[in-house]
Parts: sequence; structure tokens; C-alpha cells
Amino acid sequence: MRTTHVWCAGSLYRIRVGTGVLGLVGEELDRLGFRGKVVVISDENVNALFGSTVEDSLLRWGFEPSFVVIPPGEEQKSLDSAALIYGRLNDVGAERRTPLLALGGGVIGDLTGFVAATYFRGLPLVHLPTTLLAQVDSSIGGKVAVNHGHLKNNIGAFHQPLAVLSDTGVLQRLPAREFRNGMAEVIKSAVIRDAGFLAYLEEHLDRVMERDEHVLERIVFVTAEIKSAVVQEDERDSGLRNILNFGHTMGHAIESASGFSLGHGEAVSIGMVAAFRLAIAMGMLDERELERLRSLLMRVGLPVTVPADIDVATVLTAMAHDKKVADGRIRFILPVRMGDVVIRSDVPVRLIEETLNSSYALA
Repeated sequence: MRTTHVWCAGSLYRIRVGTGVLGLVGEELDRLGFRGKVVVISDENVNALFGSTVEDSLLRWGFEPSFVVIPPGEEQKSLDSAALIYGRLNDVGAERRTPLLALGGGVIGDLTGFVAATYFRGLPLVHLPTTLLAQVDSSIGGKVAVNHGHLKNNIGAFHQPLAVLSDTGVLQRLPAREFRNGMAEVIKSAVIRDAGFLAYLEEHLDRVMERDEHVLERIVFVTAEIKSAVVQEDERDSGLRNILNFGHTMGHAIESASGFSLGHGEAVSIGMVAAFRLAIAMGMLDERELERLRSLLMRVGLPVTVPADIDVATVLTAMAHDKKVADGRIRFILPVRMGDVVIRSDVPVRLIEETLNSSYALA
């Protein structure tokens, strides 16, 4: 088991990574000084797999757990779902010191975080991420949000958790597609901040994809440390933290234009390749680096081109309405070398369109 810490919002919280961590939730809440009522929010699939582990731990430490279980799916990350949970919190008599436990992937984490940020103007939050994507990305950093209309994460807040317990053992049960989605964020983190980690992934990818226990613990921990370091330097997303959006500028738009039929990691994978192409077109990057990235993504089984049924105009419209637009300019995170990226708001619209169009054609 490994532990790292994040200093945000004037307080320190810890991230624990390793097999069996999920069974320590009762101990963790006791250490944080909580007693009595606890509300666990999960979806039907995750609750069936891991709800009893969490419940047993809470009961063993004298807590009184209530569960709010919703259907699975990205469509649940909505104001309607938040309203449903508000009602359940009222029913169980939740108070300002009642912790909410987000047991699930990114949808549950974001939705629970949004509810925690807004109910009684803020409830304690603990993340229990059960997907690779949530363990390495969405559970860390305090961004919480719901989707509205066709836009992703456009209604949200900053609300830091009090702890994150990332049980790498549960990743053995993760469907292959969801594991690949998480690997996109692992690769993203290496590309923006740690060339040595990228080389490690290239060398040990077979063991990663076989879900070797020791390798999984290492990649989750290192990726969590990368994100934690960036978040601590820029908690409110006003500068450096933008580099975490590498691959997301075009990726979010593609994900939205697909009607969310593409997974988040799949869309980010395509977006990373597009960002490399933009950097090459702007004379910032050697073309050989693109082939290195494409090769790694394809070895994972991630897409590197935009599906033919996604409309270019719809992608461009979604990009124009994204949170990463400032003063009418689309902000891109572009690589200058492996492990180093820069933030650019001067990418010509013509070049964006050309790169997007070429992302359909190249295999």
C-alpha cells in the first residue's frame, strides 16, 4: 500500500493506493473524527460488487450507513440525479457533518461531489473510486460537476475530498473497455509531466494490460502523484492546472458529438493524437514523437482517429462552447517534447479544422 498527500483549500488530505484499501473506509472515517450517519452513493453495478465491503467496514467501526443507489451511465450525471439524491439526504436526516462516500467511477464521483458541494452549502466528501479512470484522475483535485444539455461538466464547483481510497484490487473486475479508458489518462499524465514514467509504461505495458497487481499499484500511485503535484500548484484552475486538459480540448468535443457513445478515455486518446498533430503543424514537435504516442495508444487498444459517423461541424461547435475557451480563443495544451507541454491560445482556426479533418483520414 502507498500513500501520498494533497494540500488544497487550506487543508491536507491523503490518497491511499493498494489492494484491499476499500475495506479500510471505516477506519479512515474514524481517523478523520466522524461518528454516526454516513451516506454511500453508488450505482447498481458497483454496489452489487463492492457495496457489502464498504458496509461491513462501516458497521465494524460503529457507523450507521445509508445507501443511495442509482442506475449506471453517463446520463445520470445530471441535475435531475442530483435532485433525487438531495431528496434521499433529506429522508435519512443528513446533517452538515454527515459524510458522503462516492463509491464508483467518474460519474458517481462527479455527481456525489457536486451534491456534497451544494447540499447545506457543503458536506464532507470521501472518494472510493472503483475504475482506473477515477483512481488516477477524477477523484483527485476537487473538480465536481454535472452535465447539462450536450455539454460535459458545464455546471460544477470546486469541492475537495477529505480522503481518497483507491483500491487497485477492484480493477481486476473492471471491464476491458473501462480499463483502456483509464489508461488514456495514465498516458496523458506521463506525456505532460514525466518522460521517465512514459518509458516505464512502454516497457511494461504487457504487465499493465495483464493487470499485474504490483504494476497496477505503481501506475495508479505515480499518476495520482503527478495530478496531485499539479493541483497543489494551481487549485482553482487558473494557470498550470490547464496542462491536465491535454487531449481534452478536442477530446471533450468529440465525446459530446458522439452522444457519449465514446468513452472519456477513448475521446481523450483521439484528442491527444490531434494535439500532437497540431504541435507538429506549428513547428513545435518532431513528427517521430507522434508515432511513438500512436503506437502506445494502439497497443493499449485505444482509438487514434475520429469515428466516421461523428460530424466535423458538431465537434467544432462543441469546442467553441467548451470551458477552455477564453476571450473567444480555444485554449490548447500542446507538447514540445515527451514530458513537457505548453498552453497555447493562438492556434489558427484554419489549422484546427485541418487537423480535425485529417484525424478522420489517417489510420
